[in-house]
Amino acid sequence: QVQLVESGGGLVQAGGSLRLSCAASGRTFSGHAMGWFRQAPGKEREFVAAISWSASGSGSITDYAHSVKGRFTISRDNAKNTVSLRMNNLNVDDTAVYYCARHPTGIPATAQYEYDSWGQGTQVTVSS
Repeated sequence: QVQLVESGGGLVQAGGSLRLSCAASGRTFSGHAMGWFRQAPGKEREFVAAISWSASGSGSITDYAHSVKGRFTISRDNAKNTVSLRMNNLNVDDTAVYYCARHPTGIPATAQYEYDSWGQGTQVTVSS
């Protein structure tokens, strides 16, 4: 059973920072690229960031949505089976439920239909 559990969401003022984490059950993490997506109220879920698999734990390939590039950083800790999303300089447009997802291959992708496992999501609310 694949299990992804997000944490770290909350309420933050504009300009602030949050760090989201996604914990994956052991066999679901190794060899897989991971992604973060978000869904704002009344909008479709959209790609935020993704990171490739790297057995060495370094040299992963990352990809970001244009709207978050330079503000968000995705990283992974293979030893802990976690993937994180550091979010800086948050603005009200970043308010959404953030989802962690696993890609069936080690190559990151922006298309959500390619991901085969999803967490339940964590709410991020940015106040002005």
